[in-house]
Amino acid sequence: MIDGQPWTQERFPSTDNGILGPGYLRTLGIPLLKGRDFSDSDTADSPPVTLISESLARRYFPHEDPIGHRLKQSDPNLHGSPFMEIVGVVGDVKYDGLDAKSDMAYYTPYRQNFARNMYLVVRSSLPAAGLMLTLHQQIRGLDPDVVINPPSTLEQAMSESVAQPRFRTFLLGLFAAIALLLAAIGIYGVIAYSVAQRTHEIGIRMALGAQRADVLRLVAGRGLRLTLAGLGIGVVAALAVTRLLSTLLFGVGPTDPLTFVAMATLLCAVAVVACAEPAHRAMRVDPMVALRYE
Repeated sequence: MIDGQPWTQERFPSTDNGILGPGYLRTLGIPLLKGRDFSDSDTADSPPVTLISESLARRYFPHEDPIGHRLKQSDPNLHGSPFMEIVGVVGDVKYDGLDAKSDMAYYTPYRQNFARNMYLVVRSSLPAAGLMLTLHQQIRGLDPDVVINPPSTLEQAMSESVAQPRFRTFLLGLFAAIALLLAAIGIYGVIAYSVAQRTHEIGIRMALGAQRADVLRLVAGRGLRLTLAGLGIGVVAALAVTRLLSTLLFGVGPTDPLTFVAMATLLCAVAVVACAEPAHRAMRVDPMVALRYE
């Protein structure tokens, strides 16, 4: 709860709490937006302090500076939790994965809020494998009985976070490529069949003086008109169903205009390529042969 603001469970939902040591923000590159970071002077004998995330500050202090205000870790029905002074505002962090929302959070210094389970975060230019071995030996030297979980790098954590979305994206990309190939084959087949059906007509046109460019426009224009009609129907259908894929998207909206324009342009290019061979074949039709064509 926040000192001076009426408390309700709905207004103050459960919020993530991180216990940090000095230098944590700098090590992970989390920006300090306002105020100060924790320091060595923030001990159990000093007044309780806290850092809050940008999203928490935006929600509870939309029109004022949160520095100097106080909050506590629990609702007023629970006792023993002191008010802590807000000394800084930091950037939001996606602790639950890159595809998750940045939830509100507040942080307390570890010397004022001791926890049995802790994480050691190290930034170094040394190779990760050798550094992990050195850290393991140093920790064992301080306490041989301490339980050390298997270490990992930030790159590994990020890779694990996006492993499933990356696999789903690969499958969707594969299916999209197959669909694009089928669309190209379908366009080619329709145009080729149309040319075959109109061979007699093309022969008459050429016998009456039509030029090869006229035949090219006739064949390609029909193919492009069919493609544009299909694109129009496809865009309308896509706008209706893409919201079902919103949970699979990251950094882009389900109706992103750039994506729609890029895909429409790509399909038009596929249609042009698919129409090229039938159109070129129609240009080479011998009028005498075409006139006898059944």
